[in-house]
Amino acid sequence: MTISTIGFAGLGLIGGSIAKAIRRVHPDMKIIAFDTDRDSLTAALLDKTLNQAHDHLSEAFSQCDLIFLCAPVNNNVGNLKILKNITGGQCIFTDVGSVKTPIHQQVAALGMEDCFIGGHPMAGSEKSGYSHASDRLLENAYYILTPSDSVSEEKVEAVSELVRSISALPVVLDPQRHDYITAAISHLPHMIAYTLVNLVRDSDDAQQHMRMLAAGGFKDITRIASSSPVMWQQICDENRDHLLKIMEQYIESLQQVAHSIQKGEKDHLLELFGQAKDYRDSIPKSKAKGSLRPAYEIYVDIIDESGAIATIATILATNGISIKNIGIVHNREFQEGVLRIEFYEEDAVDKAVTHLRKFHYTVYERN
Repeated sequence: MTISTIGFAGLGLIGGSIAKAIRRVHPDMKIIAFDTDRDSLTAALLDKTLNQAHDHLSEAFSQCDLIFLCAPVNNNVGNLKILKNITGGQCIFTDVGSVKTPIHQQVAALGMEDCFIGGHPMAGSEKSGYSHASDRLLENAYYILTPSDSVSEEKVEAVSELVRSISALPVVLDPQRHDYITAAISHLPHMIAYTLVNLVRDSDDAQQHMRMLAAGGFKDITRIASSSPVMWQQICDENRDHLLKIMEQYIESLQQVAHSIQKGEKDHLLELFGQAKDYRDSIPKSKAKGSLRPAYEIYVDIIDESGAIATIATILATNGISIKNIGIVHNREFQEGVLRIEFYEEDAVDKAVTHLRKFHYTVYERN
């Protein structure tokens, strides 16, 4: 089938980024959007991302071949009910939520399974809103599609082709399988990060030595604890069953490690750690973005002298490279280099490495 008109119910960071990417790749595509934030709609009209903007779900959406539901889950369901009575039977609906089972259950209750394909673009930012949307946000990002059982292959392929056209990587999964996978590789790591940070906080002494020395491996594995608490509270509710199942498995595996340590089972521990290392090392280094937002960072050896950091910052700024964060690493137990520099995007890392090495700096990239 041909997709010539696309609608967006919600135009925040993800919806706006998808719309911008579609406009860049398909300049003749007709794009219309609804959002309660008129400033976002105005901005999207001014930058020519949208052909039409609406502050309510009007009959204008009846012309859509595909509609992205980009509001919070509860709002998506309400919008879907309204759009069901506006659109024709050939319109495809998709969403962008990170948990798929709840929306599929609502779609089934509405009798819309033949036109719904769940979606989960594995990309994001610590920022929100259309003002931070980017037409490159989804480049090389895995984009999970979870078609309902009765959706035609033609519709699945049409959405897959659109995803490919904006340089994302479509992967088709069953909704339940998707939620179990993300529980293991995304939701559980966040639970571990949050609880580990709180454990250290509660175990610290009056001088806060743990906080002062927390660097290296600790900061690496707890970086994601800086994510939105509200969002993760909602995810715990939406993906409760799968998350609890994988958490039980993790607790059991942690107890087994504790037992081996207690019993002094050195060979068994060595085998466990070796297996983990081999599996971790087997994960290919790729530009593809997965479920956890990557850290775009490098480490640089510098001489301890006045102006050393300013010199590096000048080199990067002169070459149009924006720095997200920069700082000295005092605890170097697990990382090389003494100056840590974080960037907003992967391209900035590549450019920074190239330019700094031209000036004979020793630069270490994160694997």
